[in-house]
Amino acid sequence: MALLDVILGYDCNVACTYCTIGPAMRARALSTERVARAMRDARARGYEDVSLTGGEPTIRPDLLGLVRFAKRLGFRGVKVQSNGLLYATRENATRLVDAGVDTFHVSIHTHEPAAYDAMVRRPGSWRAMRDGLANLVALGVDPAADVILEATTAPRLVDALRWLHGLGVRRADLWSVSLTDANRDNFASMPRMTDVMPFVRDAFAVADELGITVRTLHLPRCLLAEHADRAHDPAADRVMVVTPDDVFELSGSKLTPQVHVPACDGCPDRPGCRGLRPDYLERFGDAEVAAARGLASMVAPTRLPPTRLPVVAR
Repeated sequence: MALLDVILGYDCNVACTYCTIGPAMRARALSTERVARAMRDARARGYEDVSLTGGEPTIRPDLLGLVRFAKRLGFRGVKVQSNGLLYATRENATRLVDAGVDTFHVSIHTHEPAAYDAMVRRPGSWRAMRDGLANLVALGVDPAADVILEATTAPRLVDALRWLHGLGVRRADLWSVSLTDANRDNFASMPRMTDVMPFVRDAFAVADELGITVRTLHLPRCLLAEHADRAHDPAADRVMVVTPDDVFELSGSKLTPQVHVPACDGCPDRPGCRGLRPDYLERFGDAEVAAARGLASMVAPTRLPPTRLPVVAR
């Protein structure tokens, strides 16, 4: 598969507590003409699918036109990755389906109303997100939920999957928090991988029980152990990312794991594992990977000032 991943702009209708997008970034966006040119170039180079994301793509007034243009160019699949709030009005979701969107991903952050509204910093948003998911299910488009493994949400992961199942959602991807850009100093938002693994393992068991497909995007295969087949690497395929600032391959993104540490040497899973993200390695070092491999740690985390270093629950 060859995918064109277009970040239309950084503006959004919520302001999540762990978001990497700062106020200055929100003003930057691709013009309609620039997106159309990127689509034409990608099709000429053999790209078959396109993903439209942000920021929040559904607040773009040209979104429907861009979807229709992608279909006219012959893109096989069109994906929209969104927080889903505007899908609470079913007509909005219906228009996107009719225009040609066949894959919907919705970021749910967490399933609990008060916690969700606090995390997105917009009262009343949880109801819109829930109604949006329900509308997508009713339209028969098989939406996927993007669930964040943040320090406060990971312990509620199993309950989130049961909640999603009750809505009719049968797919979920687990995303890890990134300490980059506007979230660079929010150390408390990023838990250790070994601290979230018990919740992830329980989630896999519940997913199997309920018939939900659950994948992880940022956990190395050695920590997943017998669940290594649940590791999903979007950059394993040919993915070109177009942003308001740059064009690059997804494999080189700072949000993609791309660092193999000494403990990775000789690992049978290394060919299919990208290792660790740079921001995680800087925060916690390689001790968890080394322990999983039965080796001594060789990479120390970057030392943070004591006044900024959060207490990590163990």
